[in-house]
Amino acid sequence: MARKKKPLPVIEGVTIEAVAAEGKCLFHWGDMVVFVPWCVPGDVCDVQIRRKKHSFAEGEVVRFVEYSKVRSTPFCQHFGVCGGCKWQNLPYEEQLKAKQQQVFDQLTRIGKVELPPFRPILGSVQTQAYRNKLDFGCANKRYITKEEMMADANPEAHQSLKDRPAIGFHITGAFDKILPIEKCWLMHPLHNEIRNAIRDYALEHGISFFDLRQQKGLLRDVIIRNSNSGEWMVVVQFHYDETGGEDEALALMQFVADTFPQITSLMYLNNQKCNDTIGDQEIITFKGTDHIFELMADLRFKVGPKSFYQTNTEQALHLYEVALQLAHLSGTETVYDLYTGTGTIANFVARHANRVVGIEYVPEAIEDAKVNAQLNGIDNTIFFAGDMKDILTDDFIAQHGHPDVIITDPPRAGMHPDVVKTILRAAPKRIVYVSCNPATQARDLHDLDQSYRVACVQPVDMFPHTPHVENVVLLELKG
Repeated sequence: MARKKKPLPVIEGVTIEAVAAEGKCLFHWGDMVVFVPWCVPGDVCDVQIRRKKHSFAEGEVVRFVEYSKVRSTPFCQHFGVCGGCKWQNLPYEEQLKAKQQQVFDQLTRIGKVELPPFRPILGSVQTQAYRNKLDFGCANKRYITKEEMMADANPEAHQSLKDRPAIGFHITGAFDKILPIEKCWLMHPLHNEIRNAIRDYALEHGISFFDLRQQKGLLRDVIIRNSNSGEWMVVVQFHYDETGGEDEALALMQFVADTFPQITSLMYLNNQKCNDTIGDQEIITFKGTDHIFELMADLRFKVGPKSFYQTNTEQALHLYEVALQLAHLSGTETVYDLYTGTGTIANFVARHANRVVGIEYVPEAIEDAKVNAQLNGIDNTIFFAGDMKDILTDDFIAQHGHPDVIITDPPRAGMHPDVVKTILRAAPKRIVYVSCNPATQARDLHDLDQSYRVACVQPVDMFPHTPHVENVVLLELKG
């Protein structure tokens, strides 16, 4: 007979001590650290332990005894369920302190390299409506919140609610269900109108929403972008075949075009894959152009539906200004811009360098990078598409010139070990490492420590109300 597990306890009257990783907070319970979401330092609460390991546990607040003085009122109705803005209950000044500490802890604990004093984190100019892109999933089953479960104890009512389709955000642990979003504060208000209008039209006209488990249903995803040039892009993702659905999809697209003349780039695609990624999909322009333009300083950047562009446009300018400053360019250098995306950093620094070589995995982004250079009259950049570890080789460097400075802005996974080894062999005088994940950045700094010292650390907040933070590090060649 299997031994019954001992029920996990409720710890009463604990005081939350500090901010932890991933937007959680922590307190100590004996010699164990307990991580708890949706609270702030100074909260006094009762915590139900949900998961217990040897050195740590995870819990959930079941009752607030006393709220912390260090607390702000969340402004979004979806706070506490949607996992996007976990820090709305923490004043912005406290968010910045926590992010500064997060960078310090990760670079110290993981990097284990000698570090200079950190520069104070650069806060975002906007803390609401700062994003230029949001992606909304569509599902035939919506997520039911705990509040909804408690409000109605009738299981049949829960089933009826669950079977309603929704447009919104995926919920962690419920991959096939969507939390319906009525209003998100992270983008210009028009995006809420567009998303809700698509939802209402689909419901009124009986359009099926995608069932991720069964891989059927017409409406599966909506991407909305806007730019500081006043342009709007909407990409609607469908799932139809020869048995039908295309006419319904085109009718919905016509409705969007007629209802929102502000949209300058309206596109759609028919995705038959199991996932919603669009990098390998054909995207059809229904109305307008297949791109929008972002403005940065005196430059214009073309952004397509598959292009990466920093989602906080205004703060991206400050991020790139930091990168340019730390690169210490005199106009004579050959600069390599790794993971260049649509060439924003490469073209931003080109006027201060002799030559810039940009490398990026996504071919469409590289084509945009080339167009962006032409748009801005920049003739000293050259771009290559392909896997970084396959392109950035000793032979490539011998052919295209030794880098005096490398600027690298990799994805969250950081740089591949082969890329780090090639950089070490190339031995540029300076490396400017821009990262959206200080943990993997710290790992790479550790690997580069044999030849480089960290000369400057500048955290930059691109994502208010979330635990995410960008960090820029200047490395200088030793000796």
